[in-house]
Amino acid sequence: MDMKWLDWAKQIQAIAQTGLTYGQDVYDIERYEELRKISVDILANYTSVNKEKIALTFASDSGYATPKIDIRGVVFKDNKILLVQEKIDGAWALPGGWSDIGLSPSEVAVKEIKEESGFDVVPLRLLAVLDKKFHGHPPEPYHIYKMFIRCEITGGTAETGVETSAVQFFDRHDLPELSLERNTAEQVKTMFEFLDHPAKEVILD
Repeated sequence: MDMKWLDWAKQIQAIAQTGLTYGQDVYDIERYEELRKISVDILANYTSVNKEKIALTFASDSGYATPKIDIRGVVFKDNKILLVQEKIDGAWALPGGWSDIGLSPSEVAVKEIKEESGFDVVPLRLLAVLDKKFHGHPPEPYHIYKMFIRCEITGGTAETGVETSAVQFFDRHDLPELSLERNTAEQVKTMFEFLDHPAKEVILD
């Protein structure tokens, strides 16, 4: 499906949000509000989500419009990779989530791994910074950068969290159904390349 409409909605929303932040003229403010409404109408027309929810989640931010950041922890044990089963869709993902105000990317990775898998880890190195639009994820209203951070287990035991229903290590040739909003098979396979080649350069889109 041609998803140009989604790109247009994101761009219109970003222009409106930035204009509402810095605009001074009352008539300009009204025009930016109209642009924001148009972006909401586009999403409401092409999705099954109602306008109220779209306005609340997609068109309620303020300040200069910037991408959101999703951080994923990459943990290996016995040449297998740590994945957690997401309660929301029953599929599997590298532990992680949105970046948190006040925490560095490494601190977020450590926190998310502990909360979702039960393991204590230390961060080792950044593996990749990817733009979701290039990597076959399902369409969504946000522009998102994904950071993958290699971590090493120092303690803890496998335990599920509020958002996870199972914790397991998987061989590269026996991956389960993946939560495509969070990670793709190609991305997980790329993480194994860093296991095979520890000096592999960081991947940047």
